[in-house]
Amino acid sequence: MSRLRRPACGVVAFALTVALAACATVPSAPPSQPTALPNGVTPQQMVASIRAAAAGNVAELDVQPLRDGQVEDLRQEAAALEARGQYQEAAGLLQQALAVNPDDPAVLQEMAEVAVLLWQFDQAEQLARRAHGLGSGVGPLCRRHWATVEQVAHARLAQAAVSTDTRSRADAAAQADARALAAQQARVDVVAAQQAREACTVSAPQRF
Repeated sequence: MSRLRRPACGVVAFALTVALAACATVPSAPPSQPTALPNGVTPQQMVASIRAAAAGNVAELDVQPLRDGQVEDLRQEAAALEARGQYQEAAGLLQQALAVNPDDPAVLQEMAEVAVLLWQFDQAEQLARRAHGLGSGVGPLCRRHWATVEQVAHARLAQAAVSTDTRSRADAAAQADARALAAQQARVDVVAAQQAREACTVSAPQRF
């Protein structure tokens, strides 16, 4: 009896050792993102402003392309996930939609807005500019493109106002110069985006 029990005990001890080793190697969770920019604005507020820019009137020119049914289903599912705060999952579905139609300005714009929610501001601007280049250049969607660029510029302006602690006076001076240049460029980008956004509104041709 004792000879039969010893191997079993050895197996149990080995299993416990493996389990403990596995627990020790589990990676720690990545640090969470801040809830707002230094100016107090959240990514959710940025996206709300972007979408509010789409508000127009029935008299403006708004070109609507034909939609692929599969792409539309993925867009709706992504919107539902975003509404529940599942931004990464929403981005995954929009990526699937882009695999079907890589040049869809609406999907690119929605991906840009999800990128804002994920704090990926550089990517958001790139996507919005690409969407504008592929779109009609007029209407509500056009305004969302440029509102995205504007909001990203505001975010960079807010981030440029924050200084980091350094031990070297020379490093501090260099960082101050870099922040000043970044802030100056961000202000230029804000004005340019606002002007481009206003140019998106074009009256529809009169019908006789």
